[in-house]
Amino acid sequence: MSVTNETWLTSLNDSLMTVIGAVNGVLWGWLLIYLLVAVGVYFTLRLGFIQIRQFKHAVAVLKSGRDVDNGISSYQVFCTSMAARVGTGNMAGVAVALTVGGPGAIFWMWLIALFGMSTAFIESTLAQIYKTKDVDGQYRGGPAYYMEKGLGMRWMGSLFSVCLIIAFGLVFNAVQANTITDALNHSFGIDETVMGVIIVAASAFFIMGGLRKVAAASARIVPVMAVGYLAIALVIVVMNITELPAALSLIVKSAFGWQEAAAGGVAYTIAQAMQSGIARGLFSNEAGMGSAANVAASATPNPNHPASQGFVQMLGVFADTLVICTASAAMIMLSGVMDQPDAASGIGLLQQALTNELGGWTTYFMAAAILLFCFSSIIANYTYAETNIMFLNGNTKKGLFAFRLVVLGMVMFGSVASLPVVWNLADASMGMMALVNIVALLLLSQLAIKVIKDYEVQLKAGKTPEFDRSKFPELDELDGAWHPEGTEPVAAAVTK
Repeated sequence: MSVTNETWLTSLNDSLMTVIGAVNGVLWGWLLIYLLVAVGVYFTLRLGFIQIRQFKHAVAVLKSGRDVDNGISSYQVFCTSMAARVGTGNMAGVAVALTVGGPGAIFWMWLIALFGMSTAFIESTLAQIYKTKDVDGQYRGGPAYYMEKGLGMRWMGSLFSVCLIIAFGLVFNAVQANTITDALNHSFGIDETVMGVIIVAASAFFIMGGLRKVAAASARIVPVMAVGYLAIALVIVVMNITELPAALSLIVKSAFGWQEAAAGGVAYTIAQAMQSGIARGLFSNEAGMGSAANVAASATPNPNHPASQGFVQMLGVFADTLVICTASAAMIMLSGVMDQPDAASGIGLLQQALTNELGGWTTYFMAAAILLFCFSSIIANYTYAETNIMFLNGNTKKGLFAFRLVVLGMVMFGSVASLPVVWNLADASMGMMALVNIVALLLLSQLAIKVIKDYEVQLKAGKTPEFDRSKFPELDELDGAWHPEGTEPVAAAVTK
């Protein structure tokens, strides 16, 4: 009987893998890639290349939003979204893109990040427009909220929330924990169970404190991990500065197949480079997926206008892909390890590059980088899920403590085990949530663009942009954060 049961379970697992694999093949093989690219191009044109025109202003908005008297600052929100965005994918993912798509993949990674900045602008502005206050007076919002309030489709917001909770709240946190314990076990022989308990304890310390505690922690962790990683990359670039022009030339030539033109197969080469680079960029910066918009809504804007957070999150996409992913690519390409017959794969390729250039001590650096990148992702991913748990529970904390325990359980599970069907399920959930979010973005884009242009008109007139809801009659029935002073519903303004 046990043999029969085992055979049945194996068959069920194989069937699930086949179905989920087919879904992921459609979602991530072509549908979402084309949709996200098309949406990014569309928003870029509608906003007049705002990511280039207003880049300097975006930096100024981020700088001015470091401190607020109450709530969470734009800077803290920026760091929290970066904590979730930046992970081992910025290291291992870039290595895979280079291996599969060649140097040309980096060019397409840059291009999709450039267009993705406008998509991030739109979704973060919408998150601010439709944000509301929870029972503790903390701002909450994101795709689920603008689907319910902006489109009148709570079912759509609920579908998005469930997909995000599965992907970011549960499975991706298990993956991050697995990456930490696996790396430390292989590098230093640290027992995976012991390390898992430590990760769970550290995670509990932050997530039990809620969004504000995670935001404060992210504001400290992210600058350290980013500056340290970029400093190492800069050292390697300086050591190989004479090779930099050739590397940049190779990236451009490979992106368009010029490098391989003489040997034939140009179309295939370009396709491989495009698919690898675009996929890497999309997975890394998450523009259009609706994930970062959940924390973008939590910011207390400075200035007092929904579009201000769009500028901040636009910078998040830039920093993630055009800065950190590029740093990984530079270290690998300039070290020359890709041309070696014994070249490793994945994150091992980056470690090989560091070891060749700077010596064996970089094993410790990589371990520290993985620890910081992955742990910060765990606590930031949790905040995304927390907002969506509260959406499902009517913006109350009902069931939140139990959910935190489930998250910690998944972190422990991921520390000691690996189950491919679960990881594939997370990819499918993330794909579905991205698909739902893209539909909502397109349906609400006219309002977002109108709000953004209102900001720019005031800025051009030399004013500090302020949001006047009377300019937007489509928001007349909206409750929440942007009510004229004194008219916000009492139930939505409960404070501690």
